[in-house]
Amino acid sequence: MMIDKYKGISPTADLDLLRILGARFSGRSLLNVNSTRSGGGVAELLGRIVPFLTDLGIDVRWETIEADNGFFGITKKIHNALQGGRERFTHAMWDHYEEVNGKNADALALDADVVFIHGPQPAPLIKAKKSGKWIWRCHIDMSSPSRTVARRILKYVKKYDASVFSVAQFAPPLARPEFVVLPSIDPLSEKNRELPASDISAIAGKFGIPMDRPVLVQVSRFDRFKDQLGVIKAYRLVKKYNDCCLVLAGSPASDDPEGEKVLNEVREFAGQDKDIKILLLPPGSGTEINAIQRLATIVLQKSLKEGFGLTVSEAMWKGKPVIGSAVGGITSQIIHGVNGFLVYSIEGAALRARQLLNNTRLISEMGRGAREHVRKNFLITRQIRDYLAIWAALENRGASEIQLAL
Repeated sequence: MMIDKYKGISPTADLDLLRILGARFSGRSLLNVNSTRSGGGVAELLGRIVPFLTDLGIDVRWETIEADNGFFGITKKIHNALQGGRERFTHAMWDHYEEVNGKNADALALDADVVFIHGPQPAPLIKAKKSGKWIWRCHIDMSSPSRTVARRILKYVKKYDASVFSVAQFAPPLARPEFVVLPSIDPLSEKNRELPASDISAIAGKFGIPMDRPVLVQVSRFDRFKDQLGVIKAYRLVKKYNDCCLVLAGSPASDDPEGEKVLNEVREFAGQDKDIKILLLPPGSGTEINAIQRLATIVLQKSLKEGFGLTVSEAMWKGKPVIGSAVGGITSQIIHGVNGFLVYSIEGAALRARQLLNNTRLISEMGRGAREHVRKNFLITRQIRDYLAIWAALENRGASEIQLAL
Protein backbone atom coordinates (compact mmCIF):
# COMPACT_ATOMS: atom_id res chain seq x y z
CA MET A 1 0.00 0.00 0.00
CA MET A 2 1.03 3.61 -0.59
CA ILE A 3 0.92 4.30 3.14
CA ASP A 4 3.75 1.81 3.71
CA LYS A 5 6.12 4.01 1.68
CA TYR A 6 5.92 6.65 4.43
CA LYS A 7 7.13 4.33 7.18
CA GLY A 8 10.26 5.79 8.72
CA ILE A 9 9.43 9.23 7.30
CA SER A 10 6.08 10.26 8.79
CA PRO A 11 5.33 9.95 12.52
CA THR A 12 4.16 6.43 13.36
CA ALA A 13 1.05 7.68 15.18
CA ASP A 14 -0.17 9.45 12.03
CA LEU A 15 0.21 6.28 9.96
CA ASP A 16 -1.61 4.15 12.55
CA LEU A 17 -4.56 6.56 12.70
CA LEU A 18 -4.68 6.76 8.90
CA ARG A 19 -5.05 2.99 8.67
CA ILE A 20 -7.93 3.08 11.17
CA LEU A 21 -9.73 5.95 9.43
CA GLY A 22 -9.11 4.44 6.01
CA ALA A 23 -10.76 1.21 7.11
CA ARG A 24 -13.69 3.16 8.55
CA PHE A 25 -14.40 4.98 5.27
CA SER A 26 -13.37 2.26 2.82
CA GLY A 27 -15.93 2.08 0.02
CA ARG A 28 -17.40 5.50 0.85
CA SER A 29 -17.28 8.38 -1.63
CA LEU A 30 -15.39 11.67 -1.43
CA LEU A 31 -15.42 14.49 -4.01
CA ASN A 32 -13.04 17.43 -4.38
CA VAL A 33 -13.92 20.43 -6.55
CA ASN A 34 -11.57 23.32 -7.32
CA SER A 35 -10.78 25.67 -10.20
CA THR A 36 -7.70 24.15 -11.87
CA ARG A 37 -5.64 20.98 -12.11
CA SER A 38 -2.31 22.77 -12.55
CA GLY A 39 -0.56 25.72 -10.95
CA GLY A 40 -0.76 26.70 -7.28
CA GLY A 41 -0.70 24.80 -4.03
CA VAL A 42 -4.31 23.56 -4.07
CA ALA A 43 -3.95 21.64 -7.33
CA GLU A 44 -0.57 20.33 -6.23
CA LEU A 45 -1.97 19.04 -2.94
CA LEU A 46 -5.00 17.41 -4.55
CA GLY A 47 -2.75 15.71 -7.06
CA ARG A 48 -1.07 13.90 -4.17
CA ILE A 49 -4.02 13.49 -1.77
CA VAL A 50 -6.44 11.90 -4.26
CA PRO A 51 -4.31 8.82 -5.10
CA PHE A 52 -3.43 8.37 -1.41
CA LEU A 53 -7.12 8.28 -0.42
CA THR A 54 -7.88 5.96 -3.33
CA ASP A 55 -5.21 3.57 -2.07
CA LEU A 56 -6.92 3.57 1.34
CA GLY A 57 -10.04 2.19 -0.36
CA ILE A 58 -12.05 5.41 -0.54
CA ASP A 59 -13.95 6.20 -3.76
CA VAL A 60 -12.38 9.58 -4.58
CA ARG A 61 -13.15 11.94 -7.46
CA TRP A 62 -11.59 15.28 -8.37
CA GLU A 63 -13.56 17.72 -10.54
CA THR A 64 -12.63 21.19 -11.78
CA ILE A 65 -15.04 23.87 -12.86
CA GLU A 66 -15.21 24.97 -16.49
CA ALA A 67 -15.06 28.74 -16.97
CA ASP A 68 -14.00 31.51 -19.33
CA ASN A 69 -11.23 34.05 -18.81
CA GLY A 70 -13.77 36.63 -17.69
CA PHE A 71 -14.81 34.40 -14.80
CA PHE A 72 -11.23 33.84 -13.68
CA GLY A 73 -10.59 37.58 -13.90
CA ILE A 74 -13.51 38.10 -11.52
CA THR A 75 -12.45 35.35 -9.11
CA LYS A 76 -8.91 36.75 -9.05
CA LYS A 77 -10.41 40.03 -7.89
CA ILE A 78 -12.43 38.11 -5.27
CA HIS A 79 -9.23 36.38 -4.13
CA ASN A 80 -7.42 39.71 -3.83
CA ALA A 81 -10.32 41.36 -2.00
CA LEU A 82 -10.63 38.51 0.50
CA GLN A 83 -6.95 39.04 1.29
CA GLY A 84 -7.54 42.73 1.94
CA GLY A 85 -6.90 44.20 -1.51
CA ARG A 86 -9.03 46.97 -2.98
CA GLU A 87 -11.04 45.81 -5.96
CA ARG A 88 -14.03 47.20 -7.83
CA PHE A 89 -16.97 44.97 -8.71
CA THR A 90 -20.05 45.54 -10.85
CA HIS A 91 -23.43 43.80 -10.73
CA ALA A 92 -22.55 42.19 -14.07
CA MET A 93 -19.44 40.62 -12.56
CA TRP A 94 -21.38 39.01 -9.74
CA ASP A 95 -24.07 37.87 -12.18
CA HIS A 96 -21.41 36.18 -14.34
CA TYR A 97 -19.86 34.56 -11.27
CA GLU A 98 -23.25 33.09 -10.36
CA GLU A 99 -24.04 32.09 -13.94
CA VAL A 100 -20.81 30.13 -14.44
CA ASN A 101 -21.26 28.29 -11.16
CA GLY A 102 -24.85 27.51 -12.09
CA LYS A 103 -23.74 25.92 -15.36
CA ASN A 104 -21.12 23.88 -13.53
CA ALA A 105 -23.67 22.74 -10.97
CA ASP A 106 -25.74 21.33 -13.85
CA ALA A 107 -22.74 19.72 -15.57
CA LEU A 108 -20.90 18.16 -12.62
CA ALA A 109 -21.84 15.02 -10.70
CA LEU A 110 -21.82 16.46 -7.19
CA ASP A 111 -23.21 13.55 -5.19
CA ALA A 112 -20.83 12.01 -2.64
CA ASP A 113 -20.76 11.10 1.03
CA VAL A 114 -18.49 14.10 1.64
CA VAL A 115 -17.75 16.98 -0.73
CA PHE A 116 -14.80 19.37 -0.36
CA ILE A 117 -15.24 22.63 -2.27
CA HIS A 118 -11.92 24.44 -2.50
CA GLY A 119 -11.70 28.23 -2.56
CA PRO A 120 -14.09 31.03 -3.50
CA GLN A 121 -14.28 30.17 -7.22
CA PRO A 122 -16.77 27.26 -6.83
CA ALA A 123 -18.30 28.35 -3.49
CA PRO A 124 -21.83 28.88 -4.95
CA LEU A 125 -22.02 25.19 -5.90
CA ILE A 126 -23.47 24.63 -2.43
CA LYS A 127 -26.83 25.63 -3.90
CA ALA A 128 -26.80 22.30 -5.79
CA LYS A 129 -26.34 20.19 -2.66
CA LYS A 130 -28.69 17.23 -2.44
CA SER A 131 -26.97 14.88 -0.01
CA GLY A 132 -23.77 14.20 1.90
CA LYS A 133 -21.64 16.47 4.06
CA TRP A 134 -20.34 19.56 2.27
CA ILE A 135 -17.16 21.28 3.48
CA TRP A 136 -15.80 24.61 2.23
CA ARG A 137 -11.99 24.63 2.25
CA CYS A 138 -10.45 28.12 2.40
CA HIS A 139 -6.79 28.32 1.37
CA ILE A 140 -6.27 32.09 1.60
CA ASP A 141 -5.72 34.73 4.28
CA MET A 142 -9.15 36.08 5.26
CA SER A 143 -7.97 37.84 8.41
CA SER A 144 -8.76 41.34 7.08
CA PRO A 145 -10.94 40.97 3.99
CA SER A 146 -12.99 43.51 2.10
CA ARG A 147 -16.20 43.42 4.13
CA THR A 148 -18.44 43.75 1.09
CA VAL A 149 -16.82 40.86 -0.74
CA ALA A 150 -16.59 38.74 2.40
CA ARG A 151 -20.33 39.14 2.96
CA ARG A 152 -20.98 37.95 -0.59
CA ILE A 153 -18.86 34.83 -0.21
CA LEU A 154 -19.88 34.03 3.35
CA LYS A 155 -23.55 33.88 2.35
CA TYR A 156 -22.58 30.68 0.53
CA VAL A 157 -20.14 29.44 3.18
CA LYS A 158 -22.82 29.63 5.87
CA LYS A 159 -24.79 26.97 3.98
CA TYR A 160 -22.00 24.39 4.19
CA ASP A 161 -21.95 21.73 6.90
CA ALA A 162 -18.49 22.91 7.94
CA SER A 163 -15.57 25.04 6.81
CA VAL A 164 -11.82 24.50 7.04
CA PHE A 165 -9.14 27.20 7.30
CA SER A 166 -5.35 27.02 7.30
CA VAL A 167 -4.90 29.36 10.29
CA ALA A 168 -7.31 30.11 13.13
CA GLN A 169 -7.07 33.87 12.58
CA PHE A 170 -8.50 33.44 9.07
CA ALA A 171 -11.78 31.96 10.28
CA PRO A 172 -14.74 34.36 10.55
CA PRO A 173 -17.43 33.61 13.15
CA LEU A 174 -19.92 31.18 11.63
CA ALA A 175 -22.83 29.21 13.03
CA ARG A 176 -21.51 25.98 11.50
CA PRO A 177 -18.47 23.95 12.64
CA GLU A 178 -15.08 25.41 11.72
CA PHE A 179 -11.80 23.49 11.67
CA VAL A 180 -8.15 24.46 11.29
CA VAL A 181 -6.06 22.15 9.10
CA LEU A 182 -2.53 23.15 8.21
CA PRO A 183 -1.59 22.31 4.61
CA SER A 184 1.29 19.95 3.92
CA ILE A 185 3.90 18.65 1.51
CA ASP A 186 4.45 15.16 0.17
CA PRO A 187 8.04 14.11 0.95
CA LEU A 188 7.89 11.48 -1.82
CA SER A 189 6.78 13.79 -4.63
CA GLU A 190 9.07 14.90 -7.44
CA LYS A 191 9.31 18.28 -5.77
CA ASN A 192 10.45 16.94 -2.40
CA ARG A 193 12.15 13.55 -2.85
CA GLU A 194 15.89 13.24 -2.36
CA LEU A 195 17.93 14.19 -5.45
CA PRO A 196 21.43 13.03 -6.39
CA ALA A 197 24.05 15.77 -6.55
CA SER A 198 24.47 15.15 -10.27
CA ASP A 199 20.82 16.07 -10.94
CA ILE A 200 21.11 19.25 -8.89
CA SER A 201 24.29 20.23 -10.72
CA ALA A 202 22.73 19.54 -14.13
CA ILE A 203 19.67 21.69 -13.39
CA ALA A 204 21.85 24.49 -12.02
CA GLY A 205 23.82 24.42 -15.26
CA LYS A 206 20.63 24.39 -17.33
CA PHE A 207 19.47 27.66 -15.78
CA GLY A 208 22.88 29.26 -15.37
CA ILE A 209 22.75 29.23 -11.57
CA PRO A 210 26.25 29.28 -10.01
CA MET A 211 27.02 26.67 -7.37
CA ASP A 212 30.23 28.31 -6.12
CA ARG A 213 28.50 31.41 -4.70
CA PRO A 214 25.68 31.98 -2.19
CA VAL A 215 22.25 31.73 -3.79
CA LEU A 216 19.07 33.38 -2.49
CA VAL A 217 15.88 31.74 -3.75
CA GLN A 218 12.18 32.49 -3.71
CA VAL A 219 9.77 30.03 -5.34
CA SER A 220 6.24 31.29 -5.89
CA ARG A 221 3.82 32.10 -8.66
CA PHE A 222 4.17 35.62 -10.03
CA ASP A 223 1.61 37.50 -7.97
CA ARG A 224 1.84 40.92 -6.33
CA PHE A 225 1.04 39.38 -2.95
CA LYS A 226 4.24 37.32 -3.29
CA ASP A 227 6.21 40.60 -3.51
CA GLN A 228 8.98 39.58 -5.89
CA LEU A 229 9.85 43.28 -6.25
CA GLY A 230 10.46 43.43 -2.49
CA VAL A 231 12.69 40.37 -2.74
CA ILE A 232 14.79 42.08 -5.41
CA LYS A 233 15.10 45.17 -3.21
CA ALA A 234 16.25 43.02 -0.28
CA TYR A 235 18.76 41.23 -2.52
CA ARG A 236 20.22 44.54 -3.67
CA LEU A 237 20.76 45.58 -0.05
CA VAL A 238 22.51 42.28 0.69
CA LYS A 239 24.61 42.51 -2.49
CA LYS A 240 26.25 45.71 -1.24
CA TYR A 241 28.09 43.63 1.38
CA ASN A 242 27.84 39.95 0.42
CA ASP A 243 28.49 38.46 -2.99
CA CYS A 244 25.39 36.46 -3.97
CA CYS A 245 22.86 35.84 -6.70
CA LEU A 246 19.06 35.66 -6.67
CA VAL A 247 16.68 33.13 -8.23
CA LEU A 248 12.97 33.89 -8.58
CA ALA A 249 11.15 30.82 -9.87
CA GLY A 250 7.49 30.06 -10.40
CA SER A 251 4.92 28.39 -12.64
CA PRO A 252 1.77 29.86 -14.22
CA ALA A 253 -1.69 28.99 -12.93
CA SER A 254 -4.57 28.72 -15.37
CA ASP A 255 -6.95 30.47 -12.97
CA ASP A 256 -4.64 33.50 -12.46
CA PRO A 257 -4.89 35.92 -15.41
CA GLU A 258 -2.61 38.50 -13.74
CA GLY A 259 0.46 36.25 -13.67
CA GLU A 260 1.98 37.33 -17.00
CA LYS A 261 1.62 41.02 -16.19
CA VAL A 262 3.34 40.60 -12.82
CA LEU A 263 6.10 38.52 -14.41
CA ASN A 264 6.83 41.32 -16.88
CA GLU A 265 6.93 43.86 -14.04
CA VAL A 266 9.45 41.70 -12.20
CA ARG A 267 11.63 41.32 -15.28
CA GLU A 268 11.60 45.06 -15.89
CA PHE A 269 12.49 45.81 -12.27
CA ALA A 270 15.37 43.30 -12.33
CA GLY A 271 16.84 45.11 -15.33
CA GLN A 272 20.11 43.83 -16.73
CA ASP A 273 21.45 42.30 -13.51
CA LYS A 274 22.96 38.99 -14.65
CA ASP A 275 22.93 37.72 -11.07
CA ILE A 276 19.12 37.73 -10.99
CA LYS A 277 17.61 34.64 -12.59
CA ILE A 278 13.87 34.89 -13.27
CA LEU A 279 12.49 31.49 -14.22
CA LEU A 280 8.97 30.83 -15.50
CA LEU A 281 8.74 27.05 -15.31
CA PRO A 282 6.00 24.99 -16.95
CA PRO A 283 3.54 23.08 -14.76
CA GLY A 284 4.99 19.76 -13.72
CA SER A 285 8.49 21.13 -13.08
CA GLY A 286 8.72 19.49 -9.67
CA THR A 287 12.23 18.15 -10.14
CA GLU A 288 13.51 21.55 -11.26
CA ILE A 289 11.94 23.30 -8.25
CA ASN A 290 13.35 20.58 -5.99
CA ALA A 291 16.87 21.13 -7.30
CA ILE A 292 16.61 24.93 -7.11
CA GLN A 293 15.53 24.76 -3.47
CA ARG A 294 18.29 22.28 -2.66
CA LEU A 295 21.05 24.40 -4.19
CA ALA A 296 19.81 27.49 -2.34
CA THR A 297 21.89 28.89 0.50
CA ILE A 298 18.87 30.71 1.91
CA VAL A 299 15.21 30.58 0.88
CA LEU A 300 12.91 33.59 1.15
CA GLN A 301 9.13 33.90 1.17
CA LYS A 302 8.51 37.61 1.44
CA SER A 303 4.77 37.53 0.87
CA LEU A 304 2.55 40.47 1.74
CA LYS A 305 -0.35 38.07 2.38
CA GLU A 306 -0.16 34.30 2.52
CA GLY A 307 -2.79 31.65 3.11
CA PHE A 308 -0.06 29.21 4.06
CA GLY A 309 2.93 29.17 1.71
CA LEU A 310 3.80 25.55 0.95
CA THR A 311 7.15 26.64 -0.45
CA VAL A 312 8.25 27.40 3.11
CA SER A 313 7.74 23.80 4.25
CA GLU A 314 9.25 22.53 0.99
CA ALA A 315 12.46 24.44 1.64
CA MET A 316 12.55 23.54 5.33
CA TRP A 317 12.16 19.86 4.44
CA LYS A 318 15.33 20.23 2.36
CA GLY A 319 17.20 21.56 5.39
CA LYS A 320 17.12 25.23 4.42
CA PRO A 321 16.62 28.17 6.78
CA VAL A 322 13.76 30.30 5.50
CA ILE A 323 13.36 34.05 5.88
CA GLY A 324 9.64 34.68 5.67
CA SER A 325 7.29 37.58 6.21
CA ALA A 326 5.43 37.44 9.50
CA VAL A 327 2.06 37.01 7.76
CA GLY A 328 -0.58 34.33 7.44
CA GLY A 329 0.42 30.70 7.48
CA ILE A 330 4.13 31.47 7.31
CA THR A 331 4.04 32.19 11.04
CA SER A 332 2.74 28.65 11.65
CA GLN A 333 5.81 27.17 9.98
CA ILE A 334 8.78 29.29 11.00
CA ILE A 335 9.83 29.40 14.64
CA HIS A 336 11.69 32.70 14.73
CA GLY A 337 15.36 32.32 15.51
CA VAL A 338 15.10 28.52 15.70
CA ASN A 339 14.49 27.21 12.18
CA GLY A 340 14.36 30.51 10.30
CA PHE A 341 13.47 34.16 10.68
CA LEU A 342 10.20 36.10 10.53
CA VAL A 343 10.57 39.62 9.17
CA TYR A 344 8.39 42.68 8.70
CA SER A 345 10.22 44.68 6.06
CA ILE A 346 12.61 44.62 3.12
CA GLU A 347 15.38 45.86 5.39
CA GLY A 348 14.62 43.12 7.92
CA ALA A 349 14.83 40.45 5.23
CA ALA A 350 18.18 41.82 4.05
CA LEU A 351 19.53 41.99 7.61
CA ARG A 352 18.62 38.35 8.35
CA ALA A 353 20.03 37.21 5.02
CA ARG A 354 23.36 38.86 5.82
CA GLN A 355 23.33 37.35 9.32
CA LEU A 356 23.00 33.87 7.82
CA LEU A 357 25.49 34.43 5.02
CA ASN A 358 28.05 35.47 7.61
CA ASN A 359 27.41 32.43 9.82
CA THR A 360 27.44 29.10 7.98
CA ARG A 361 27.11 27.19 11.25
CA LEU A 362 23.81 28.93 11.94
CA ILE A 363 22.60 27.97 8.47
CA SER A 364 23.29 24.29 9.23
CA GLU A 365 21.72 24.37 12.70
CA MET A 366 18.56 26.09 11.52
CA GLY A 367 18.32 23.77 8.54
CA ARG A 368 18.37 20.64 10.70
CA GLY A 369 15.69 22.06 12.99
CA ALA A 370 13.59 23.09 10.01
CA ARG A 371 13.49 19.59 8.53
CA GLU A 372 12.46 17.96 11.80
CA HIS A 373 9.74 20.59 12.35
CA VAL A 374 8.25 19.75 8.97
CA ARG A 375 8.47 16.00 9.62
CA LYS A 376 6.40 16.34 12.77
CA ASN A 377 3.86 18.87 11.53
CA PHE A 378 3.62 19.42 7.79
CA LEU A 379 3.70 16.10 5.94
CA ILE A 380 0.79 14.93 3.80
CA THR A 381 -0.03 11.99 6.07
CA ARG A 382 -0.97 14.40 8.86
CA GLN A 383 -3.22 16.46 6.59
CA ILE A 384 -5.09 13.43 5.23
CA ARG A 385 -5.50 12.21 8.80
CA ASP A 386 -7.06 15.56 9.71
CA TYR A 387 -9.47 15.52 6.74
CA LEU A 388 -10.69 12.03 7.55
CA ALA A 389 -11.03 12.96 11.23
CA ILE A 390 -13.26 15.90 10.24
CA TRP A 391 -15.41 13.53 8.19
CA ALA A 392 -15.78 11.28 11.23
CA ALA A 393 -16.58 14.25 13.45
CA LEU A 394 -19.31 15.54 11.13
CA GLU A 395 -20.96 12.13 10.94
CA ASN A 396 -20.88 11.89 14.73
CA ARG A 397 -21.76 15.48 15.53
CA GLY A 398 -22.97 15.83 19.09
CA ALA A 399 -21.24 12.67 20.31
CA SER A 400 -19.11 13.13 23.40
CA GLU A 401 -16.50 10.73 22.01
CA ILE A 402 -15.81 8.76 18.83
CA GLN A 403 -14.45 5.22 19.05
CA LEU A 404 -11.93 4.34 16.34
CA ALA A 405 -10.52 0.85 16.06
CA LEU A 406 -9.46 -1.61 13.37
